[in-house]
Amino acid sequence: MAETATAAPLRAHKLPWWRRLVRDRAVLLLALPGMAVIIVFQYLALGGNVIAFQDYQPYLGIGRSLWVGLENFQILFSGDPAFLSALRNTLVITLLQTIFVFPAPIVLALLLHSLVSNRVRQVVQSILYLPHFLSWVIVVAVFQQVLGGAGLLNNFLRSHGWEPVDIIGNSDAFYALITSQVVWKDTGWATILFLAVLAGIDRSLYEASAVDGASRWRQTWHITLPGMRPIIIMLLILKLGDSLSVGFEQLILQQEAVGLGVSEVLDTYVYNQGVVGGFWGVAAAVGLVKGLIGLILVLVANKTAHAFGEEGVYRA
Repeated sequence: MAETATAAPLRAHKLPWWRRLVRDRAVLLLALPGMAVIIVFQYLALGGNVIAFQDYQPYLGIGRSLWVGLENFQILFSGDPAFLSALRNTLVITLLQTIFVFPAPIVLALLLHSLVSNRVRQVVQSILYLPHFLSWVIVVAVFQQVLGGAGLLNNFLRSHGWEPVDIIGNSDAFYALITSQVVWKDTGWATILFLAVLAGIDRSLYEASAVDGASRWRQTWHITLPGMRPIIIMLLILKLGDSLSVGFEQLILQQEAVGLGVSEVLDTYVYNQGVVGGFWGVAAAVGLVKGLIGLILVLVANKTAHAFGEEGVYRA
């Protein structure tokens, strides 16, 4: 009986590809709209990167625009102050988000998991999820209403005879402002994966450690965090791949208040140079460089994870 049970799945895998298509036709039909969107807006759109090697003019199109080779890339790496400033700001914001934003949902998930009452946990989770569904326009407006020159904080300070604090328009506080915005908006939603991992950890491990006299901290260090390690490493690798994209909409909405000196990043540089300035080839070159760096970071981080015995994002 055991041999029969194991033979059936093996035979199923040996079905011809056309038989498998017929068998899974319902699932494939359901997947077609999503596949079409990805193919059209992700893969076919990659062909447009050819304008990075052209002096692209929209009224001429790709076919008739002048080919300039690597000239657009030379402009970037020849010391363009605007590009270097955008690159520096991008790296600083990436570092801040890696240090403060990435660990925030892990800590929050651990706190939520420690709640005894499921009802209280569900209520708290629902409240924390809400900011994720707000657009950045609303989030920025909320922060302006609270921290702006005529916001709640400064009105409170004036009513008590204190000097108002310039936060929204203060370039020195800009990095702290946008980091706090990301934490408030996305931390609650990002806990979903970590809570799912925590729910899958064997409860008998905690019971056995409690019998051995382990404290809550020791249980967290030796059971909870090792159980979360694979998903943490995988998300960190994916984060590195997207590390040079630090929030276009959030930053473009606040550039006027603080200026380009601290708010110009690679994504907004592409917009300002390409859409606003008309330097489409230079903007496309920045996008290609950013994608290449992200790919290298993912490959290196994934290889490093394999060296430490972790699965990473994929197995070579």
